Order: sequence, then structure tokens, then C-alpha cells
Amino acid sequence: MSTGAPHAQLVRDATFVHLDADGGITGTRGTSPDGLFVRDGRHLSLWQLTVDGSAPAVLSPVTPVGDGTGECVLTPEGTRDAPPAYTVLRRQTVGAGTFTDVLSLVSNSPEPLVADVVLTLAADFADTFELRADDRHYPKPGSTRRTHRTDTGLEFDYRRADWHVRTTVSATPAPDDIRIEDTRGEDTRGEDEGAHALVWRLALEPHGRADVRLGVVALPHGDPHLPSIVTDRTAVHSVGSPDTADSPDVSEDLDLACRQGLADLDLLTIAAIGVDGEPVAVPAAGVPWFLTLFGRDSLLTSYFMLPYRPGTAAGTLSALAATQGQSHDAFRGEQPGRIVHEIRLGELAHFRQVPYGRYYGTIDATPLFLVLLHAHYEVTQDATLAVRLERHARSAVDWLLGDGGLTEHGYLVYTPDPGGLVNQNWKDSVGAVCHKDGTQARGPVAVCEAQGYAYDALRRTARLAEHVWHDPSYARELDRLADELRDRFGRDFWMAEDDFPALALDGEGQQVDALASDAGHLLWSGILDEDRARRVGRRLLEPDFFSGWAIRTLASGQRPYHPLSYHRGSAWPHDNGVIALGLARYGLADEVARVVAGLTAAAAHHGHRLPEVLGGYDRAASARPVPYPHSCSPQAWAAATPWALRTALRQSIR
Repeated sequence: MSTGAPHAQLVRDATFVHLDADGGITGTRGTSPDGLFVRDGRHLSLWQLTVDGSAPAVLSPVTPVGDGTGECVLTPEGTRDAPPAYTVLRRQTVGAGTFTDVLSLVSNSPEPLVADVVLTLAADFADTFELRADDRHYPKPGSTRRTHRTDTGLEFDYRRADWHVRTTVSATPAPDDIRIEDTRGEDTRGEDEGAHALVWRLALEPHGRADVRLGVVALPHGDPHLPSIVTDRTAVHSVGSPDTADSPDVSEDLDLACRQGLADLDLLTIAAIGVDGEPVAVPAAGVPWFLTLFGRDSLLTSYFMLPYRPGTAAGTLSALAATQGQSHDAFRGEQPGRIVHEIRLGELAHFRQVPYGRYYGTIDATPLFLVLLHAHYEVTQDATLAVRLERHARSAVDWLLGDGGLTEHGYLVYTPDPGGLVNQNWKDSVGAVCHKDGTQARGPVAVCEAQGYAYDALRRTARLAEHVWHDPSYARELDRLADELRDRFGRDFWMAEDDFPALALDGEGQQVDALASDAGHLLWSGILDEDRARRVGRRLLEPDFFSGWAIRTLASGQRPYHPLSYHRGSAWPHDNGVIALGLARYGLADEVARVVAGLTAAAAHHGHRLPEVLGGYDRAASARPVPYPHSCSPQAWAAATPWALRTALRQSIR
């Protein structure tokens, strides 16, 4: 029998299910919780099949076969001389708030059989923030859970004040019996809220077949009807085709990685509301933790895909303009003009037990919004969106100059948020913005890449003001601010001894001197002069940075380096994608080729799907890239990275 992968994940239309190899759910928590998830809530926490009193063995584990569907093959225990009497073929599919499980029992016997089939199930409606491995507990005063029997199955119901969510389960044929299962060693019959079992006695004719079809509908709080998302899979050819004559020779592995990335982005596309109330499709950040709109992630994903799918950028920009900050709210970091970091729709966000309902704690989403807005105009030569979002763009610039810190501090700065994110750049884990000795920078912190984004945002918005909004005085002012920022940055961030930019400036204006991959983003934004940019680009391909698979987040040999640290030694594909675009900007074709080759080889070891994060181990130490244990997969900006690499290859040979 195949031992296979221990888990499988099916994703579609803002809904995902995390399953064991046999298609079951056990209600796990921690780094890899299983269950059916919709809008940050778990709508199934138990889904266990038994046949004739025991769990069937796995002949073939759940394997995704496309479009949110997985298949597996199970069988009762047997021996060589007494093989199993029947086989269970299982096909499971997720859609917009739905989960379908079709069980087909196929008899292998010449005699009639009766199979006792039992499915034990429950719904705990846990918020995703409860399930993380950080031992946090959240009170839920007045909450109630109830289970109601229906003619064809069950309805699970959870209420707390004005919060109401449900999960319905219906079966064809209807179960012969429904019973309460005591999974906690207690009498649950009085409260009727524990696990339940659906029971069938299925008659099988000789070599016959019997099917049970189970349909699950998750009904989240608010509007329970989740829209299906239809992505235009031909749109990749609408502006720039991978087959066009100006594309360089692309390896088969890179082409396969691009195709897999496109398929993953289709799965991760979710519905959002645009700036004028229109429905738009946007890339969610990833599963299991981030199946929602994320400012930074969605913006960079859209930028990577811009030459191939400009509609993704248009949807993202409209959705983020619709959620742009309007007032000051310290709890969630909202400020006028600021672009949102993430949007959560779960119970804990609803009751403000976590700040992430609309959380604005990001230093870089606002300048990246401006970068993408101009880039969309530049690529499509269609000014419609730039005109439509002019007010939002000007408000974003006002945030850069005001609450963002450019006027007061000379740089974009953030102060660690004790109730939210300590670090508010893309390396947002605790301790990620550190000195060479490993100590965390103390705020207000000015991370280097955010200054590059701000410089690029000012330059690009000046071009919109000049060519689209017809406001030359505003364009001149933005160009002046960009010039001054570039001059300050070159003076304050450059570390002469290391011949490399500092990771950040701390609240005292001192350089945070760790050697980090963030410097590569400065090539993409263009804030460095050409000579320094080329030196930085070549430095990032030295062995302490470049593992052979990818550029590490932190150069090895420094005290805080750890190859399995989230941001202090691991390697992120999207980070490398940004760096590759920066290398191409300065004509560093050999360096681009090495980054592309390393990441393409890494993708080939993962079925051509780049994970969110790779371990930072040297390629010479292992024949395969070492996986990061808590990596999201699929993950949007990792899925889009092969397309950024394709673009970098094309640009580097021009």
C-alpha cells in the first residue's frame, strides 16, 4: 500500500478543505489544522469514515486532480489469501462554501454483501486564530452550539450575540440512522452538541456497486451565499504571451512552473467588492492561514502577473481602494489614505478580539499600491483606472508624507504594534528586522525596502500627474520629494565597511546592520545609483546569500542566521522574484540566470509548485531543497514568481 502524502488540501472559490490521506478530518490544531474552512472559520472539524466497524486502509491517498477535487481509494483490511470483499472509491470536491464527498462501494465478491457504513462528523466553528500553535485562548461569552436532525442529515448551528453560522449536511440516500457519538467521555444526549454519526446498511449485489453522496454547505455569518469565481484562463495571452518573439528561451521546467503557478492562482482567486461597489476577483494570499485579501501579497502578486494578466491588477487596485483608510483607529492601525494589510471575516475579528477585521499595520502596501497603479497604466496604456483612482492615489501620497513619516522622519517608519504586528514590512515576524548580533531594531523603524518603494511610488505618481491627471505642478513636487529621498537614503543607509545598504534605521537613526535580502528590492525600485546597485546585485549571489536554490533572507555566518527561521535565513521565492526584476533592471543577466535556474530547479522538486518558503540550506548539502515546515502552499506570490522570473529573463537580455 502507498504511504503517500499524509495530508491533502483542496481549494476553490474562497473555500478550502484540509484532509487526511483517507479523506478524513480529525479536528487537529496547530501548524496544520484540518477541516473545512470558509471566511476564517472551521465549518467541519470531524469527518471520519468506518466500514464494518473499522477505518478502511488507504490504497491510494487523496490526490488533487484539479478544480478543487481530490480522489482516493480505500479498502477494508485483507490478506493475500483473503482479499478485501469490496473497495471504496472516494471523490471529494470543494466549491463556493460547499464540500461534496461521494463514496462508491464496489463489491469484489461473487456473493451478495451488506456493508455497515458510518460517518462520524462534527463542526466546532473555531476561528482560524484559535487554531494556531501559539496557545492563545479567546473567551466566547454566551455562545451556544446546537445540532438539528433533518430528513437527509444534520444541521450544525452556532450563535454568539449577533453572530450566527451554520453547516448543513445532507446525504443521498438518506441515512438509515443518526446517532450521537460520545467523543469526550461524557453524556452528550442532553445538550445534543457533540459528534454525530450517520449510519447506512448498504446492500451490494455480486460485483455490484452502491453510492452515498454527501453534500455539505457552509453558511457563514452575514451574507451566506458565496459567489463562484470564474477566472479568464486565456487572459494570460491578452497583453504579453509567453510565446511572443521577444521572450527568451524558457526552459521546460520554468514553463511548467508558470503553468502550475497559473493553476494555483486560479484556485486562490476570491471575490471582493471594488471601489464603486462592483464585484472584482483578487488573489488571496494563500492557504491555510491567508485565504483573504492581503494588501502587500495581493499587490506584488498582481505586479508579477501584470504583463500577462492585467485584469488581476485592476481588481486588486479597486478592492484596495475600496478599503483604504478613512479615519484614525489605533486598535487596527487605520489612518486616512493607508492601504489595508489584511481583511478578516471571522468571529474574533467581528467582536474585535483581534484587530484584523480590517488591519492596516503595514508600511509598504500604500507605496506598492501607487507603484502598481502606474505600472498598470504603463503596461496597458489605458488611463481609465488611473483616472478613476486619482483621489485614492493622492490620498495614499498624503499618507506617505503624513502618517507614513516622510515629512517628519525623512523616511517611511513604523512603530511596533504590541496588539498586532511587531514588524510591519514583509518580514513581519518577531526579530526579523535585526542587527548582526541578533537584537531586534527598536522603533520607529525605517526598513530599507520601504524607502525604495516610496521613491518608486513618488516617481511613478509624478508620471501619472504629468500624463494622465494633467497636473504638472504636482508632478514637479513629487519628483522633488523623490530626489530628496534618494539623496538622504544614499547618505544614511549605505554601510561603507560592508559596501552594502543597512537593513533599516532604528528609532535613534542608527543603522540596523544585518546583511539581508531586502537590499535586492532596492534594485527593483531604482533608489540606488547604478554603480552601487550593480555591486549589491553581485553581492547577493555570493555563497553566504545564494544557497544554490535561492537568495536567503539573511546572509549566513551572521549570529541571527538560521536556515529554518521564517525571515532570518530561509529563502522566499517571491523575494527572489523581486530581486530578479531588480537585477534585470541593471542588466545583470548572468545573475538573473542563476536565480532563475536555482528557483526553477527547486520548483521541479515540488511538482513545479514553488512553496511560500524554502529552508536556507546550501544546495551542496542536500540533493533536494529542504522544505520550510510551516510553509503555505499554494501561496499567491510564490505561484506568481515563475512569471516574474520569465519577465526578468526577457528584460535582462534587452
